[in-house]
Amino acid sequence: MSETATATAGNVADVEAISAGIDDMYDAFLAVDQERFDSHLHAEVTTWETHLPGPLRTRAELDAYREKRDRSGRPALDGLSARDKRIDVWGDTGVARYVLVAEPPGGPAEHSRVTDVLRRTDGAWRIVHHHSELLGH
Repeated sequence: MSETATATAGNVADVEAISAGIDDMYDAFLAVDQERFDSHLHAEVTTWETHLPGPLRTRAELDAYREKRDRSGRPALDGLSARDKRIDVWGDTGVARYVLVAEPPGGPAEHSRVTDVLRRTDGAWRIVHHHSELLGH
């Protein structure tokens, strides 16, 4: 198992697949590759984050939020990484908890506590619920 993820339940291959998927999702965000980012999300993903105007209950609601956000300026980041991952898997359900570190250019890093609930669908892990709470700098 990688040094970036620990598990108390589930097999190593599933834990590693979820860990790698989370890393790829944030790499895709930095690369401005929305299609790749979205490949990690279930179509009915719920998204609850500190900065959002309220809970977003589908990917369509998330897309509408992102379209509005991008018109006013997509956040610029030098780095975005999931740290201290703890991932558990039970059959086709997984839960990942981690600290998301966002590094804006020239500013202090922001840390958020994240919980993602995933479901294996058609052989791939997809996030069905994403909850993120800003902890501060």
